[in-house]
Amino acid sequence: MRKTLIAIALTTALGASMPALAGETPPGTADASGQETRAAKVQNLEGVVVTAVPLGQTADQIVQPVAVLAGSRLDDAKGVSLGETVSSIPGVQTTALGTAVGRPVIRGLDGPRISVLENGLASQDVSNVSQDHAVTLEPFLADQIEVLKGPATLLYGSGAIGGVVNVVDGRVPEHAPANGLAGRAEVRADSVSDGRTGMFRLDGGNDGFALHADGMRRDNDSYDIPGGTLANSQVKTTAGSVGASLLGSWGYLGASVARFMDHYGSPAEPGDPEEGEAPVTIKMAQTNYNLKGGLVEPFAGIARIEFNLGHNAYQHVEYDGDEPGTTFTTHSNQGRLVVTHQPLAEWQGAFGVQTEHRRFTAVGDETFVPPTTTKDVGVFLTEQREFGPLKLELGARTDRQTSEPEGAPKRDFSPTSFSAGLAWRFADRWHLTLNLDRAQRAPAEEELFANGPHDASATFEIGNPDLDKETSNQAELGLHFHGDVVEGKVAAYYNRYKDFIYLADTGEVDDDLPVRVWSQADAKFRGAEAEATFHLAKGAGGNWDLRVFGDTVRATLSHGGGNVPRIPAGRLGGQLSWSADALRASLGAVRYFKQDKTAPFETETAGYTLVNAHFAWTFHDDGRSQWEAFVDGNNLTNQTVRPATSLFKDVAPLPGRNVSVGLRAFF
Repeated sequence: MRKTLIAIALTTALGASMPALAGETPPGTADASGQETRAAKVQNLEGVVVTAVPLGQTADQIVQPVAVLAGSRLDDAKGVSLGETVSSIPGVQTTALGTAVGRPVIRGLDGPRISVLENGLASQDVSNVSQDHAVTLEPFLADQIEVLKGPATLLYGSGAIGGVVNVVDGRVPEHAPANGLAGRAEVRADSVSDGRTGMFRLDGGNDGFALHADGMRRDNDSYDIPGGTLANSQVKTTAGSVGASLLGSWGYLGASVARFMDHYGSPAEPGDPEEGEAPVTIKMAQTNYNLKGGLVEPFAGIARIEFNLGHNAYQHVEYDGDEPGTTFTTHSNQGRLVVTHQPLAEWQGAFGVQTEHRRFTAVGDETFVPPTTTKDVGVFLTEQREFGPLKLELGARTDRQTSEPEGAPKRDFSPTSFSAGLAWRFADRWHLTLNLDRAQRAPAEEELFANGPHDASATFEIGNPDLDKETSNQAELGLHFHGDVVEGKVAAYYNRYKDFIYLADTGEVDDDLPVRVWSQADAKFRGAEAEATFHLAKGAGGNWDLRVFGDTVRATLSHGGGNVPRIPAGRLGGQLSWSADALRASLGAVRYFKQDKTAPFETETAGYTLVNAHFAWTFHDDGRSQWEAFVDGNNLTNQTVRPATSLFKDVAPLPGRNVSVGLRAFF
């Protein structure tokens, strides 16, 4: 951790020491036609409106640490899983079971502490129940992906105590394209799994009506790793949606229906034909119905009312060969109402209510979590005001959550959260932020009630129905610099948990599976992250940028309890990018350091370096449509990659060298 902190400090100091050159045009400035180029949008992500936060603010206006992937930066980062896609963001990594499964890990926290959202509503899959369950959100169909780092319980409740990842895909259109029709399409093939992926999106309409349609298909075989092929790592995905909205000066009202289907193998259970053991595969399907609307200035004193209602039906079946095993299902209803008021005594803010009713069942030989009904109602308030160079954000939330398993007593929880944030712009290009959070989380159903084998994850899990809610007290200090030549930010945080819930390895074996027990103890998380972009040159020969970043987190249990399991390794990375009128290219490397701060019975993780490259050629751009051919290279030095965050790192390394080629179209 000390080496990573030193590297982060040097990165930030170097970025801050470079002078801003007068007369340079900041990246993202509109050209003579009033339109931003695609390359400019990539460098101007701080100006993208973050929809996961009220008041229509950009990332740079929000005191809480926020990151956004959009434009060609999102195109270059897209992976099979959501976790893989966002793992290039400082402070964010991913769990992994092959490439099909990857849930985001934010500052060492994952599972039920990270809320995965689609347009502000929870994905309602069961990816938080076990690391072998996939997220039912498709990065290839996203317009932008927003990451709120640190406690976000204020806005999204108990399951966001570690942060939020919000996929924005516009399936309920809020406006029509300027010229009446817009869309994009992509096809690609990769070498590591003989994989093929295709997607499309169409949006159309006028001032009074808007339509949306999208779809994608992925077909990847088992992928190559150094020295061979990882058996049973194949994945096939189909997803799509249709949506429509009524539009007007009053706002919008729309609905959508979406379908997600996935069929993938579990590399942790590849089977053994010689012993007559069949491989374990998982087949899942989800249907989402969404009703969403926004009213502009409906009443005196109210600037905007937004509501979002969702109904979800999810099922996945775990197969041993052709024989169906355990079936997981969820049926859920959720709603969210946010009311933004007009400025009141110079305070701007919003208040709202969020509800959820979820029925979870697991039926079969491996029913390791009993059928459980979870209900939650939460109300929240967030306010902000500027005092000259100072900006103050305050917020509070209270929830009432019940978890009722079949055949066992119901548990009731009342988590509450408070937050305060302060930003000080002490110079034109500098601002300092301080965030203080007290957040609480109610235990999830698997933490409370698990008891039995789970073949797909090769785990025998035991829950604890007497777990208390956990409480996080976090302080974070951040420093930002925005210059014409250099942009940089650094953050350090300290998080003290009371009654932290974690999955501990016992070293015992039951039913030929390692036994892991949900346990509770006080814990401390501390870490730092930094990122700087140097705009090295801009001229007739193209634009050159250098991005460097690093992050580290250390987590320990109190009273000599040792290390928290599966904490990400520290990282240090850099990427050199070049762009001209029709071409863009980049070459980068990320060093993942050795993770030897492990929990009992957890193996150490060796360090490795990932070298990646991207090249794109825009061979047609007439102002109405744009065609782009691209080549992406990942893990070009063919390293053996075992993420410290994965339960399956010792049996399922990530892919070796991979080259993807494809074609994109925008119109």
